[in-house]
This record gives sequence, C-alpha cells and structure tokens, in this order.
Amino acid sequence: MLVAVSDLHVSHPENRRAVEAMCTQYHSDWLILGGDVADDLNDFEWVIRTVAAQFYRVIWVPGNHELWCTPKEPMALPGEMRYRQLIEICHQYGVLTPEDDYPVYTAENGQSFLLAPLFTLYDYSFRHPSDFTAQQGLERARRAGAVCSDEFFLKTYPYPDIRSWCSERVQYTEARLNAVSAQLPMILINHFPMLQTLTESVQPQEFSIWCGTRQVETWFSRFPVCLVVYGHLHRHGHSVLDGIPHVEVSLGYPKDRQGRDAYCMLTVLDTLLM
Repeated sequence: MLVAVSDLHVSHPENRRAVEAMCTQYHSDWLILGGDVADDLNDFEWVIRTVAAQFYRVIWVPGNHELWCTPKEPMALPGEMRYRQLIEICHQYGVLTPEDDYPVYTAENGQSFLLAPLFTLYDYSFRHPSDFTAQQGLERARRAGAVCSDEFFLKTYPYPDIRSWCSERVQYTEARLNAVSAQLPMILINHFPMLQTLTESVQPQEFSIWCGTRQVETWFSRFPVCLVVYGHLHRHGHSVLDGIPHVEVSLGYPKDRQGRDAYCMLTVLDTLLM
C-alpha cells in the first residue's frame, strides 16, 4: 500500500501525539512524507526516525519549514547547506529524498509506477494577473498583511534569492525527469502545489506567491504523469486537472482540520492508481 501525509508540524503537541500514536501495521507499506515535518532539526530527526521504523519504505521531500533558520536554532546552517543536512539525516535512516534514484512502486494489481520526489520551491509567479513582477506581488501581499514567515526565516545561501534557487532546482529536476525512462507512469511528489489553479482557494489570495512556480506547468504534458502528491496549503483533498489527480495530503495545524481526526492522517493513494 502507498500512503501519504505532509505538513505534520510536530511542534504542535496534538500533531506530535498523532505521530506517536501511529499504528505499527504498516511494515510492508510505503509512506510519502510531503514536507513541513518540523521547524528544527531535533524534531525533524525524531519524525524521520519514527516513521522509518514503521514503514517498509519512506520518501521525503522538503517543505519550507524544514529550511528555516529560527532563533530556536541560532547555529542553523542556511539555504543549500541546511537542505544537505536534512538529506544526511534522511539517509541515516534509509529514507529516500529528491537526491536519490527514483524508486519504482508496484501496486497490488501489478502495475508499476515511478515515484519522483521533487524539490522545486517557489518564485512568486503564482501572483495576481495585474502584477507583472515578483516585487509587485510582494508589495501586494505586504499591503494585505499576508507576508509569509519565509521572508524572515528561509535563507537561500549561496543563491542570492529564492527565485534563483527555485530556477536552479527546476532545471536540475527537469534534467532528471528527462533522463528516466518514459515507459512507466510517474507519480510526482512535491511539497508545493504544481499548478496555480490549485491555490485559488487560498485565503488571503495574496499568499499564493509563496505556493509554487509556473516553471513546472508544462511537465504534465511532457512527462507521463498519472498522479501528483503535494501539501503546503493545509487543505486536505484532491482535484482532477486535465485527467491527472492532484492530491493534497496535509495534516496541517489543529485549526486547519475542521473536525478531521488527526489520528487518521494518512491518505491511501492506491485507489487512485487503478
């Protein structure tokens, strides 16, 4: 079985308890961990260690929160170095990342799928149609009082800004996708939604500029994508766009769940692969 969850945010006690209570019946199953696990390395390693012991295979992609440098970690490494540190922690416990070979998952019906964990960030291109530049989008968000904490905590070293880092990651990822066989259908795994349409329900709407990049929107016609798994929005559910299901698998903050049981956090994906 292939299951997924993102946005565990285990600094919230209720979320941490839900991870602690996760059943041990998944030893033959695969888990997609879609980013925003934790804000600091100690909590991040605790989650990675916990889920790696419970599942046959775990695949992680980074969210924005894992990349933060906050006062809680005054010696935190910035940007790319932080990302590589997270990769090292994952590898200690056998967890796959966007830097590893793409694994093949075989469903119960015998169909095989290529799982592609991605790390593409955002570049402020999910902006209002009247805003022609990233700076205009940022200014609109500031006027609306909707400034993402990334502007304070997400460092991009050695890249000059998030747009530069995003462009490098998109180019790197596109080259990797081009290099793999097109014979298997692909499941793309990303923390951020991969189409701007998916952010239309975000409130305030100005926050959308921190939610993805339009640089990847052609991938769905260029690669044999059959499913997209993402998080970030804290709006659990799925949409079908041009015949491809896009599944948002966030646990999210307690206030986001609207009655959903935190202890039923996992989304089973196999039913979408039939």
